[in-house]
Amino acid sequence: MTRALKGIHHNAYRCRDAEETRAFYEDVLGLPLAAVVQEEKEPGSGMPNPFVHLFFRLGDGNFIAFFDAPNSVKDGDFALAHGFDRHVAFEAESEEKLLAWRDKLNAGGVPCFGPIDHGFVKSVYFADPNGLPLEITVRVAAHDAILAEDARTAHAIINAWTARKAAAREQGRAA
Repeated sequence: MTRALKGIHHNAYRCRDAEETRAFYEDVLGLPLAAVVQEEKEPGSGMPNPFVHLFFRLGDGNFIAFFDAPNSVKDGDFALAHGFDRHVAFEAESEEKLLAWRDKLNAGGVPCFGPIDHGFVKSVYFADPNGLPLEITVRVAAHDAILAEDARTAHAIINAWTARKAAAREQGRAA
């Protein structure tokens, strides 16, 4: 039997500029630049496409990473993405630190709003210079109990949601 995956080593995104991205993640968010890989060709295809791949270390030992590959940028690559399409949620140690992050970001000219209470976590929201929506979240005291309760009904909720979408499609309307 295959064991569950251990965790996420890194999530990677495209960036507009390596130094701009380094300054934001290292100087503003305090994530140390752990490694930079520079290549002239794309791995796998061998196609010429010079790039650097930056890795920033998170407090848990995992990474958030970025590719600066200027020869393959497309229009719209750096437009602000909708948070439903993609976002990265970092975790703070306490609500006090969450609020301190919000205040630091706002004071530094990075618009940050919240906290929003989602029941099991509280979150603040902002974006990086590449249009990537970011979140800093903190677990509430009952986090694990709330998720354990939600796990009991999760499959039933998905099944009902899938049926709702199918009925809406049949009737030519939104879910």
